[in-house]
Amino acid sequence: MKIILPTAGKGTRLRPHTHTKAKSLVHVAGKTVLQHIVERLAPLDAEEYIFINDEENGPQVMAFMKQKFPNLNCWATLQKERLGPAHAVSLAAPRIAPGDDVLVVFNDTIFVTDLDRIGALCGDCDGLIYSKEVEDYQRFGVNVVDETGFIVDMVEKPDQPISRLAQVGLYYLKDGRGFMDHLERSIRAGETVKGEYYLPAVFMNMIRAGLKFRAPEIDAWLDCGKPETLLETNRYLLQGRHHTHGEVRNAVLIEPVHIERGATVRDSIVGPNVSLAAGSHISGSIVRDSIINANSEVRSMILDGSIIGESVRLVGAARHMNIGDHSLVEME
Repeated sequence: MKIILPTAGKGTRLRPHTHTKAKSLVHVAGKTVLQHIVERLAPLDAEEYIFINDEENGPQVMAFMKQKFPNLNCWATLQKERLGPAHAVSLAAPRIAPGDDVLVVFNDTIFVTDLDRIGALCGDCDGLIYSKEVEDYQRFGVNVVDETGFIVDMVEKPDQPISRLAQVGLYYLKDGRGFMDHLERSIRAGETVKGEYYLPAVFMNMIRAGLKFRAPEIDAWLDCGKPETLLETNRYLLQGRHHTHGEVRNAVLIEPVHIERGATVRDSIVGPNVSLAAGSHISGSIVRDSIINANSEVRSMILDGSIIGESVRLVGAARHMNIGDHSLVEME
């Protein structure tokens, strides 16, 4: 199997945290988003990880992979023009040979599902377009399935509840080379939406050509694309985890919290749902439902629902901060 990871993109909804780093390298629950994703892919024992990066953040992503996963076989290329996700995936074509199956994983979300079941789920079809049933179906592209469970249509942000099966950015194709050929034909035909190429148009062409896809549901879909959803994901991933590897003195920890080695907490109340990265220090403060990134200091503050960037120093008279002004926290 080849795994394609499109990591290009500005991550504008997470600014200012993505001004200087790739959105896949934003931290949540003690790890980067990319690390959470790659660890979930490990059971597949993939032959190659194919990264589609942008020129600005590509070196960061590959340096991270070399540091954290030195034994994985990784190859990278650049998406020099922002022409959409289908165009990004198509750039993996030189690495996809006849007989290769592929898994495409977008990095805005962390998924929870058993990938060992791919073979069983795909026994009578050509691919899987993983889904999650949602209430706010109007916000997403959805899969419409027939009575046998095969996808018959895809609708972007439907007005009516024709389906609640949102596409989650995780796709498996038995015939990776054939998939690349369909991508190339769609791009050559200029099938764009507002100047960008998207995967649903490609998949619908494949369905019209007689290929069959199922829409299995994942167990959890953890959005990391916006500050408020990143905090929700932090809460989810910390459930049942209480890791204290750093130094804690005269402090109350309310589970769950994740304190990395090299971090310190003194004279404070921390938790629940707090991630504290290495090199950071909290003193004389109350911190809950927050993510504190590496080498930052929080002193004499009350933080609730905040995301603090790297190498930030916050010193105050118990000034209350919340998600609404997270950008001010980052820029101080």
